[in-house]
Amino acid sequence: MGRIRYSVSMCEPQMKSARQPELDSVDWAILELLQVDATLPNKDIAAKVGVAPSTCLERIRRLRRNGTIVATRAHVLPSLLGKGEQAFLGIQIRPHDRDMANDFVQKALALPETLALYNVSGSEDYLVHVAVANSTELQTLIIDKLLALPQVAHCRTQLIFGEPWVAPLRRRSARGANN
Repeated sequence: MGRIRYSVSMCEPQMKSARQPELDSVDWAILELLQVDATLPNKDIAAKVGVAPSTCLERIRRLRRNGTIVATRAHVLPSLLGKGEQAFLGIQIRPHDRDMANDFVQKALALPETLALYNVSGSEDYLVHVAVANSTELQTLIIDKLLALPQVAHCRTQLIFGEPWVAPLRRRSARGANN
């Protein structure tokens, strides 16, 4: 099997359309259902949001075309694959240079332990979500792989206990309450 290649840019991802798409309450209901379970059959989604299956399918296609839905992924439990320990690694890079940052991002994403990478504000520049088998493997990752990179000045570790609680992005009314 070939290696996955990651495209990295320091710029924000570009939307497919030039303006923010206008979504109605049915679009938001579809999005909420798909964020919770993207494997729901179209007819079930249509029934839950109160539209015909053909209308639902066209709305989902439009949400993909306008960039609202950008991907469909499988949520994998690392613990069932021998990666029972997860952590957030707060990384400071020095110097603050675009080429150095891009190089760090490429190298961090290429690590098999990396699940996600965030560019953040505050005392760290990046937050790396990793999954490893145990604390020894975590220590090896930090010392031998991350701190060995010339642009990594500091690494702060936060262990993650259990799986995350995830909520879908929801529409908010003008008064701030959920619809």
